[in-house]
Amino acid sequence: MNANLKKFCAPGCEIHDEQIALSNGVSLTMMTFLPSRRQGFPAVVFVAGWVSRIEGWEHVLRDMTRDFPVYYIETREKISSRVPRGAKFDVYAIGDDIVQAVDQLDLQDNQYLLFGSSLGATVIMDCYARLKTKPCCLALVAPNAEFRIPFLWKVIIALFYPPFYFLLKPWIKWHLKYFRLNVKKDWAQYEKYCRTLDCADPKKLKSAAQAFSKYRIWEALKTIDAPVLLIGGSHDKLHEPENLKRMTEKLAIIKYVDLETNARTHSAEVVEAIREFIRDHILKNFE
Repeated sequence: MNANLKKFCAPGCEIHDEQIALSNGVSLTMMTFLPSRRQGFPAVVFVAGWVSRIEGWEHVLRDMTRDFPVYYIETREKISSRVPRGAKFDVYAIGDDIVQAVDQLDLQDNQYLLFGSSLGATVIMDCYARLKTKPCCLALVAPNAEFRIPFLWKVIIALFYPPFYFLLKPWIKWHLKYFRLNVKKDWAQYEKYCRTLDCADPKKLKSAAQAFSKYRIWEALKTIDAPVLLIGGSHDKLHEPENLKRMTEKLAIIKYVDLETNARTHSAEVVEAIREFIRDHILKNFE
């Protein structure tokens, strides 16, 4: 057990940190947090965003692990994964990993919930139809409907040589600051993304960016029949709030909560929204 993980969970949690091997040759890091006593809530399979670090979820995890068993899975584009040569980094491939990981957890139908943010939330929606056992609900923070990459940046990414990532990184940060983020409303989001970029695997980052630029979520929404809690941030331009509103029109069973900023969508407010949603729509299945 990694003692450093204690700061990411409630006191008294049992913690496990392991690599899980999948049949496709990929190995993912999974951190398991088991509360000191069960509160009658379902387990949470937690899929964070593109190259997102667990540090960004400290406030959510500390509150969530008071009541929920949590399986925090780091996806294949993160530096902690092990992937075979030639592995793909598109949404479908990442979703296939999640399907296999959930299957290894031996969870039963309607006895767990899938929680994800940004790319993680997109992957959850995309792979939902392929899950062998279905979750009781989905809790999704600012899923990406599309990954808009300007044509000039597509050219730069295509020509980009990963060992020279240190030269490109300042320009990515500059683009985020002045064109993609609302730094006046949420400076912390920019600082967090800078730290994430500093720790990213440049080779995986390039492969993922090229794959994501072609992706659209809209057809996958038709396959989702589980209750959905959608959490957005109306000031978070990077995750395109207008697309979140469009999603609410496409999904059958949904509650939408606007927490305005990225800072709030990574706070304990998210967990309280999930608790309320479960009490209102799901908890009767766990009594």
